[in-house]
Amino acid sequence: MSQTGVPFGEVNLVKNWLKVEGRVGRPAVEHPSRVVEGWGCPRSEVSGQRFWSYWKDLCGDPDILFKYAYVHNYCPLAFMKDSGRNVTPPELKARERNQIFSSCDEALLKVIQLLDPEIVIGVGKFPQQRTQLTLQGAGITKVRVESILHPSPVNPTANKGWRDVVHRQLGEMGVLPYFYPQQSTNNT
Repeated sequence: MSQTGVPFGEVNLVKNWLKVEGRVGRPAVEHPSRVVEGWGCPRSEVSGQRFWSYWKDLCGDPDILFKYAYVHNYCPLAFMKDSGRNVTPPELKARERNQIFSSCDEALLKVIQLLDPEIVIGVGKFPQQRTQLTLQGAGITKVRVESILHPSPVNPTANKGWRDVVHRQLGEMGVLPYFYPQQSTNNT
């Protein structure tokens, strides 16, 4: 996401499949080993490659995906250690985490209220849990909350057939028919 501003922002797929373009700004302070290069970034992001290539292969056209789905990053900030290693929000100190989660929960709630979805599918257990807590806090009970396996290479399970696991999970949720090209055009 740091390179493109798009969740799971693997540059090639964001640029060539999602067709996102425009200027990518840089933060005032950057880690020397994690400089924002935007569209010129030569590195491929494994999580983004797995995530977006799955949807590309399933839907063919991003318009089919986004007819029924919206991809929201619960915490669109990048945290890292002095070494440049990523720090995920659950790894932050409690005081910092609580401040950040409060803002992220508020933004998530606004998105859910605006889109009024029947189901929210977290990419990983962490966003599923945050969504459940956010909805409970707002007294919203009509939204089903599920999760799929996170595509991170840090997750050993994701390194053993992530695509197949996610396809099975989405099938069990009953949402796959929305994303098949022939079904999507018939549901208009």
